Amino acid sequence: MTRKRVFYGILITLFIILSGAAIYMNSVLPIITGYAAKTLCSDIFISDRTQQDVESIDMNFSFIKFTKNKVDFTEKSVISRLLWGKSKAIYRDGFGVTVLTEIPESILRKTFYPHNILPGYSQDTIAWPLGDVLTGPLSGINMEELKNISKRLITDNAYSGDAFAFMVLYKGIPVAEAYKPQFNQQTRFLSWSMAKSFTNTLVGIMVKQGIMDISAPIGIKEWQGDDRSKITLNDLLQMQSGLKWNEDYGSRSDVNLMLFTKADKGEFAISQSLEYPAGTHWYYSSGNVNLVTRLIRKQFKEDSLYYSFVHTQLFNRIGAPDIVFEVDPSGTFIGSAYLYATARDYARFGLLYLNDGVFNGERILPEGWVKYTTTPASDSKGQYGAFFWLNLSNEYPSAPKDMFSAEGHDGQQIFIIPSKEMVIVILGCSPRSNRMDFDRLLADILKTVND
Repeated sequence: MTRKRVFYGILITLFIILSGAAIYMNSVLPIITGYAAKTLCSDIFISDRTQQDVESIDMNFSFIKFTKNKVDFTEKSVISRLLWGKSKAIYRDGFGVTVLTEIPESILRKTFYPHNILPGYSQDTIAWPLGDVLTGPLSGINMEELKNISKRLITDNAYSGDAFAFMVLYKGIPVAEAYKPQFNQQTRFLSWSMAKSFTNTLVGIMVKQGIMDISAPIGIKEWQGDDRSKITLNDLLQMQSGLKWNEDYGSRSDVNLMLFTKADKGEFAISQSLEYPAGTHWYYSSGNVNLVTRLIRKQFKEDSLYYSFVHTQLFNRIGAPDIVFEVDPSGTFIGSAYLYATARDYARFGLLYLNDGVFNGERILPEGWVKYTTTPASDSKGQYGAFFWLNLSNEYPSAPKDMFSAEGHDGQQIFIIPSKEMVIVILGCSPRSNRMDFDRLLADILKTVND
């Protein structure tokens, strides 16, 4: 009898363990397959990369590398599978790539991007920065050494990581530009969280136009009657909303659930409870950002105006008309992560902030916005402003304290250094497991400037 009890006890324990494992896998499979389908679909149909290239570099980690992926070039879609899990991502002109969650594909396919977003100029025929006609070399910087740095970074992997593209501006002029063989100046690269800084810009433009007020409570209907009603736009921009959030990308976290299983990502952020009083506790949250892009959308009577706004008021005005800012299934820009732009476009964006919100002689951001952006959030210990990272925390000891940056999950960087009149762009796939030595790279670049 005792042996039977032990035997049945073992069976019951194994059943509980296996059931728990199956339940957990069932909850994470949509994240795994959603990530794979989204990444591959965007990189093929927006960045014009090959399936083999993306799978061998960007998707070669964790469970993602075990997915089986089928690309349909006719309907521009990707289906990814792992075990019993399956996700589909579709490409639509203007909108970019969307993972199918909650909203049927047939509905999404009936939605079209506005066509009144042409820039009114040809980049091929006008001078930098609005166009792509570049000027000659500058004095005051060692161009030859910058070429050596480019080779060490792109070809030799001397700084670790995996750089796809590299660009340096000095006094507003490109002084270095390099790409791995499969990329070029027309390639659109994934931003990851650098998109957060673009979201900052959209808010700044709306503040300039008198549409938004960063100091006022944001007025979410679902929050009336509790302390979340005190949260301001400034609290969201500075990552001090106090909303409960888990930003761990390696687990079944809030950020992963939001990105790969929710149709309305801003609504998912709205549903979070308050963990700290608004404005008192700094915590990095992609949910805050998608809540902001949802708020921006609410300011327009029609979605066509919302989509046109980012082009007519920002992208076209900084010489970057071909940027793709992807939307979630509900139609809201995914301001936390999914923007695709060329290396030159990212450099132009950095130049806008280097020049205090003025681009090519035109003021785009309100006076004082860059100063606001680079003012540390009260609880951030000098590392964060408003959707931009700061070097006041001395994360990069080799760089000046006035440097600030847009940073992406896989090591994408736009470093803006006002005191050196420099913008530095590094794009690629340099996750924390193979992190690039950005401080050493910055040190070498800064040595090329002859003060």
